Amino acid sequence: MKYDFDKIINRKNTFSYKYDVAENILPMWVADMDFKTAPKIIKQLEKRVEHGIFGYSIVPQAWYESYINWWDRRHHFKMEKEWLIFVSGVVAAISSVVRRLTLPAEKVLIQTPVYNIFFNSIINNGRYVAENPLIYDGNSYQIDFKDLEEKLKDPQVRLFILCNPHNPVGKIYSKDELDKVGQLCKKYNVVVLSDEIHCDITRKNYEYVPFASVSKTNLENSITCLSASKAFNLAGMQSAAVCIPNNDLYLRVNRGLNNDEIAEPNAFAIISTITAFNECEDWLEQLNAYIDNNYRIVNEYLLKNIPQIKCVKSYATYLLWLDCSSLKIDANKLQNFIKKETGLYLCSGLEYGNPGQYFLRMNIACSKKTLLDGLNRLNKAIKKINVCI
Repeated sequence: MKYDFDKIINRKNTFSYKYDVAENILPMWVADMDFKTAPKIIKQLEKRVEHGIFGYSIVPQAWYESYINWWDRRHHFKMEKEWLIFVSGVVAAISSVVRRLTLPAEKVLIQTPVYNIFFNSIINNGRYVAENPLIYDGNSYQIDFKDLEEKLKDPQVRLFILCNPHNPVGKIYSKDELDKVGQLCKKYNVVVLSDEIHCDITRKNYEYVPFASVSKTNLENSITCLSASKAFNLAGMQSAAVCIPNNDLYLRVNRGLNNDEIAEPNAFAIISTITAFNECEDWLEQLNAYIDNNYRIVNEYLLKNIPQIKCVKSYATYLLWLDCSSLKIDANKLQNFIKKETGLYLCSGLEYGNPGQYFLRMNIACSKKTLLDGLNRLNKAIKKINVCI
């Protein structure tokens, strides 16, 4: 392979949110990768640093073109410049949209188990969470459309946050599913906010479908959050985009983003994104192949060594949703036991809502050596669990 994803990078003493932990802790929880970003991105950032002046930055035409060309080429969705707004992060944009498109005490609908920060963006802004739990069949997840329509009928539900692809369950929604979601949301006058930040990390021969690409209905009733941050490990660059084809929605959301002061780039945000989308597709392809292999390793290891735990079938993201229901141990208790006994730091499924009561989330965007270390620690913990709990 052209790029070395086996290399272990020491992230200690770099003010890393993930690695600012005790010496014996192996963090496989928060969603950033242990891989260096693409060499061409590093080279462009080095050139920017050498320039030595880090004043205010603009959003150039090249930034818009990088998004437009990438989504057209890879995801068959042709965006227009007038739809795109620079933002300093997807989470900040989601919170801003919640404030702009809903009133205090109104409801925002989400599909649990789902990214825990969705709850924060709703509750911290004085809104209520409405849940449409996904249906788990013991292998994968499906939308409960009957329940979804019942929840959308509630006149207090004004916004639906979709996670596409879905974090943490690794689901890629089909065109038919997204079309049905779009029709129901339009029927009940609920705007769709689609978080598509994980869209470029997919299993081999699988491709995500942008919500807004499915139909004119979806296009006109949606706000989409996009970024290079997950695919190219650039979360710390604080760079993302919001795509809003509907002009009325665009004006309302744009005003909110600017009022919240999250629509201006830092000195490194623009060049890192442009370089990622324009020059680093080959790096991403090799990254996806590496993560695919890690996914295979996890499934084979669990089947052979820890049959009490199984991996939910995953089509996207580098985050695996581990079904620990056979152990019948609350996820918080299980997570704490594993961490205390072995130092392996995973996410409790309860962070993603009550449907995650017997699940753990594992980040496999790491070297094979690190992955096997994590799996061996997990195995050690599970062997002791019946004795200790």
